[in-house]
Amino acid sequence: MKRLMLLRHAKSDYPAGVSDHERPLAPRGRRDAPRMGQQMARRALLPDHVVASTASRTRETLMLVEPHLGPHTLRYERAIYEASPEAILRVIRAVDPAVKSLLVVGHNPGLEQTATFLVKGGGTAADPLDEKFPTAALAVLDFDIDDWAAIAGHQGELALFLTPRMLDHH
Repeated sequence: MKRLMLLRHAKSDYPAGVSDHERPLAPRGRRDAPRMGQQMARRALLPDHVVASTASRTRETLMLVEPHLGPHTLRYERAIYEASPEAILRVIRAVDPAVKSLLVVGHNPGLEQTATFLVKGGGTAADPLDEKFPTAALAVLDFDIDDWAAIAGHQGELALFLTPRMLDHH
């Protein structure tokens, strides 16, 4: 059994003259990220290993989420930045099979497309991922596999889909 958690970076800012890769979080992003971290801890969604994009907004999101995550290993991966689902899946498939629970912190549209591809019956109207994958949203997928290399389309059970807006209604 493997658990894959896909976390989109929190809301980012668009300061003039700053490259996309270096864009920081907006004030809303700095508010949302720690709240998502708290939710992950409360729900025992604790990764053994984290793979994150090298972009500033992803690093900053992770910095705010991380205090809630417990012990884990971390690798920054340029391949997650502006990545296609294929590139994201290549990174996931290369993760050590000893890792039970993996958190990927990245960007749209790649994360949303990856989640939709992996979820059983992905792309149906009943699919919560059909709504959209807003900033700081978290998708939690469970797979009945022993090795990340075996991850394939439409095999994931969507255990949870959580957005900052959902937290506002509790």
